[in-house]
Amino acid sequence: MRLLNITIVLVLLLAFASPALADKSQMLEQFGSFRRAGLPDDGRPILRLQGLLSSDLISAEKAEYLGTGGQEVRIEVVRFRQDTEAYELLSLVLAAARRNEPDVQIGNTIGTAGFIADKQVAFFKGVHFVRITSLKPDLKAGHANLEKLAQEVSTIFSLGENDIPALIKHLPNPDEAQKNAVYLHSFTDPYQLGLQQGVLSAIDSRGNADAALASYDRSKVLIVEFNTPQLATENDQRIIARIQELWKLGEPAPTAYRRVGNYSVFVFDAPDEQSAKQLIDQVKYEQVVQWLGENPNILKRAQEEYVNTTLGVLVAVVKASGYALLACLGLGGLAGALLFNWRRGQQQSDAAFSDAGGMLRLNLDDLTPETNPARLLRDRN
Repeated sequence: MRLLNITIVLVLLLAFASPALADKSQMLEQFGSFRRAGLPDDGRPILRLQGLLSSDLISAEKAEYLGTGGQEVRIEVVRFRQDTEAYELLSLVLAAARRNEPDVQIGNTIGTAGFIADKQVAFFKGVHFVRITSLKPDLKAGHANLEKLAQEVSTIFSLGENDIPALIKHLPNPDEAQKNAVYLHSFTDPYQLGLQQGVLSAIDSRGNADAALASYDRSKVLIVEFNTPQLATENDQRIIARIQELWKLGEPAPTAYRRVGNYSVFVFDAPDEQSAKQLIDQVKYEQVVQWLGENPNILKRAQEEYVNTTLGVLVAVVKASGYALLACLGLGGLAGALLFNWRRGQQQSDAAFSDAGGMLRLNLDDLTPETNPARLLRDRN
């Protein structure tokens, strides 16, 4: 019994310690040609200093590594509960990098998505965000070494959902929008997007909304997705009232605004209202509803499926009947034509063997008194 108790205690300790051990194992002794210099430590202070600290993160670690060419880098690994949270941090780090390097863009060459800047490489993969910063560059191959190191580091993480947030895909021209989009997951402060717009003060997300902001030349498109229709309705009313107030005060307001489903869609700094509305027209609201219990509309759906199936069968029968009728008429016409041609041929054949033009001919040539006297008319006495 005592041995059993000890075994149970050890199992429980390992169960609670396993997440920590798994996190520590991510900072390996060596990645490619880079070897770790010292033990890993907490990575939260750097995030806090840069205003990127998220309360939802599970762990944050950093360690310094030395390369063979004298290059020194810092690797930060942040673990979240959801993939979308890792992507959020990636987009915020991108926004900070674009202030000094406007041409930096998110691509899919590293991890699930990431970017390469002058002195840093960042990516997300599954629930992990990784940033590699060059502290002492290798003048010969510093940039290439950073990318190669990032590829090496990315191999130790699982793919997770292996996709970007769905809201990014609902932006106009999503393939281009993703390259510069900033994404917020379950946000409370819309000003994290970096926009200084008075209308944002009307948004009350209650931590139950996501947001995506992308640039299109001079224009900017912001989509706020509220997770309930009630929240979307309440915010829509406040936003419209705030826009009208900004107009009266003569202060900057969105070029165009519209509610699309549970989305609140804003266009800022567009050259004119028409082009702004064209951007909004490209935003399509999509939502998948999953019932926790039995679907209350299951009977209605079954009826619709039955009607659709019955109509489909009826249409198929009508088509088959029509095809059969056409086939019968075609065969009948063909048979009639053949019969007509045959009879006409027979008549032409009979005419060919007659010198009376096809009419009845009396053969009087052989009728003489010598051949059959009985058939001749006699003279009356």
